[in-house]
Amino acid sequence: MAREFRIAFIGWGAINSRVGALLAQRKAPVTIVGIATLDTPEARAVLPAGVPFLAAPEQLAALKPDLVVEAAGRAAIDRWMPAALAAAPAVIIASTSAFCDDALLPRLTEIAQQHDSRILIPSGAIGGIDALAGAAVLTLETVLHQIVKPPHAWKNTPAQTLLDLDNLRERTVFFSGTAREAATQYPQNANATVVTSLAGIGVDRTRVELVADPAAKTNGHRIVASGAFGRMEMVLENNALATNPKSSELTALSLVRLIENRIKPVVV
Repeated sequence: MAREFRIAFIGWGAINSRVGALLAQRKAPVTIVGIATLDTPEARAVLPAGVPFLAAPEQLAALKPDLVVEAAGRAAIDRWMPAALAAAPAVIIASTSAFCDDALLPRLTEIAQQHDSRILIPSGAIGGIDALAGAAVLTLETVLHQIVKPPHAWKNTPAQTLLDLDNLRERTVFFSGTAREAATQYPQNANATVVTSLAGIGVDRTRVELVADPAAKTNGHRIVASGAFGRMEMVLENNALATNPKSSELTALSLVRLIENRIKPVVV
């Protein structure tokens, strides 16, 4: 029988805890060997029984993880990813808005090359990234990524200074700009625009519209691209995570798929 796959999680918030629950539900042959999260009694109390709390990046090496999965924000990437790339054959970075810092990915890539590790970037809340990346082999001319969410999903973001989110009565485009600007100003809500950018024409050429719609029941993404390949339009309507309306259930599902693809003998 094949040995179980060893995973360490950086962050145990809405996304990674959902990933852990789904892996357990699916009886995936994985073992969680450690979790890094806030060092508070409340955060430690929700960790799965028997799973070690990771207090420092230096602890990763002794755990010998097959994969390190991050979903904890930019500060966690800076603190944990260099050690993770040294300790594991692969890491998943879900906080993709961090890549608006042009120096970050090249720096992590250099570390990965030094340790023969790989950086895996999940598709997150969107799909069709394989098609967009394929289209980018030839010339891509335009890419638009529009995100539509209910007003409450935009609370505690700059949108609440632009709109009366509690009393909004009509669909409103409150942001139009580049993916770099969107992901920098709305890192939790607009993470996916950076994935679109990495697959396509970059964070400064990818156009983004952010929309608050009181009629919306889901987190919607519409991606339109044109170029030498032709034209594509992809529309997704994602249910939000039960514990965080800013994130989509599909974000967690994409991480589960990436993890299971590291184990399966056949990958589609």
